[in-house]
Amino acid sequence: MKIARACFLTATLLTAACSAQTPARATASAKSAPSGDWPTYNGDYTGRRYSSLTQVTPENAHALRAQWVFHSRNAGVLQVTPVVVAGVMFVTGSNDAYALDAVTGKTLWHHARPVSDGLIDDASGHINRGVAVMGSQIYMETDNAHLLCLDARSGNLLWDVAYAKDNRNYGATSAPLVVKGKVLVGTSGGDDGVRGFVAAFDAQTGKEAWRFWTIPAPGEPGSETWPKGDIYLHGGGTTWMPGTYDPELNTIFWGTGNSSPDFDGSVREGDNLYTDCIIALDPDTGKLKWHFQFTPHDLNDFDATETPVLVDAIYQGRSRKLVIQANRNGFIYTLDRTTGEFLSAKQFSLFQNWAKEIDAKGRPVRTALVPNIEGARMCPSYAGATNWFSPSYSERTHLFYFISLEDCTVFSAKPEPFEEGKEYYSTGAKHLPTENMKKYLLAYDFRKNEFAWRSPQVGDGHSSAGVMSTATGLVAFGDDAQEFEIANATTGAPLWHFNVGQQIHASPMSYAVDGKQYFAVAAGSDLFTFALP
Repeated sequence: MKIARACFLTATLLTAACSAQTPARATASAKSAPSGDWPTYNGDYTGRRYSSLTQVTPENAHALRAQWVFHSRNAGVLQVTPVVVAGVMFVTGSNDAYALDAVTGKTLWHHARPVSDGLIDDASGHINRGVAVMGSQIYMETDNAHLLCLDARSGNLLWDVAYAKDNRNYGATSAPLVVKGKVLVGTSGGDDGVRGFVAAFDAQTGKEAWRFWTIPAPGEPGSETWPKGDIYLHGGGTTWMPGTYDPELNTIFWGTGNSSPDFDGSVREGDNLYTDCIIALDPDTGKLKWHFQFTPHDLNDFDATETPVLVDAIYQGRSRKLVIQANRNGFIYTLDRTTGEFLSAKQFSLFQNWAKEIDAKGRPVRTALVPNIEGARMCPSYAGATNWFSPSYSERTHLFYFISLEDCTVFSAKPEPFEEGKEYYSTGAKHLPTENMKKYLLAYDFRKNEFAWRSPQVGDGHSSAGVMSTATGLVAFGDDAQEFEIANATTGAPLWHFNVGQQIHASPMSYAVDGKQYFAVAAGSDLFTFALP
């Protein structure tokens, strides 16, 4: 029976692939996925991480049981969100990819690739957050910034493109995003003096279609926000998490990382575009449509790579296309995604002390605190008031859910020269033993610009777990006490939990096969799945 099921899954995947070969079909499936599939890192193009599945409800969630566990042999900590298409689950760990039977967890194939030597900082952790799928092909990034195309039916390598060749401080940690027959990728390395970009490659051939540099060269728009010289080659602004996409506007929304060097701003006077931004790009050409910068002249490593979530709603009395981001700097923002117009900001970090307020144009009014040689205690910490772990927007409750961190750090700054093969922080951030890290799950009502509820978590603040929501009024998340938890999305009241025995550094998802709904989340080097009996 197991062999028969494996053959059936391969045939089913082939059928699904053949029916989704065209870019138009691939776009449609990612915008509104079949009810049982989770075909992209965030579930669909909007970034909402909202499941329309209805089998698990507030009334029966208490009956959820573990179904199977998959162990990744070569990854110390999984940060992957699985992708499920036609009953097949695709998972990554370091540079390896796996296809699993989504019902039993049985491995259907395993594509193995050694981790890369000589990497630094984030890249040396060999983190991989997942794959993108189009037709019979899947795509993944490697730790040294290669884009791989694999046959989804066998795991065989179809092509391999190195897309960041000019500086060995580059790495990659993200899941790619497929839009209109192109595979979009970014890089890590913003703390190490690289020049960020988003690049698009033909999904069939791997040929580069376009590249948008997030740090403009001299003479390009935005270059006036940088000093003259070659600092732009090491300016950061990396793109280490996947973006979102609006097919109606034909626009990609991508978050960019911090300026480099991180803490010494004396060598990069100016706003330092397009770091700490949401950039809106044309997927056909890579041309910039608009940008919004959250933290001009960043001195605290406040990346804006958190998911830009797309929401359509009546807002301030009119129908609008919105993009919402809970930002690492301690504020949550609502923008008009057609124009990039700033609409509102709300502080969610309880103790932030770097900004007095956000002004009417969305620009922060800074306090006098800045990193210096002696060190300055600033909040949020270098880990941010939130980070890459995914938020969620519920179409049922109309609330935006995300995990926040309350913590402070002593930031120090001292000029240091850029050197390839070394980090480029200039200088660093120190966590004091007297600081108590605390995490919260927040529910934000963007229409009222206020928080519906705030749920404190038990733990030491070191998890990096994300959130998802469902059509039955559930919010699922990894809490800070090594537990996968489900709560009432309206009130935050806990409904069920399962202790996975290790820290969760990944975001959950939900899928269905043969009418049965599952939840899945990675913890440590394992992937756990849950369903009703």
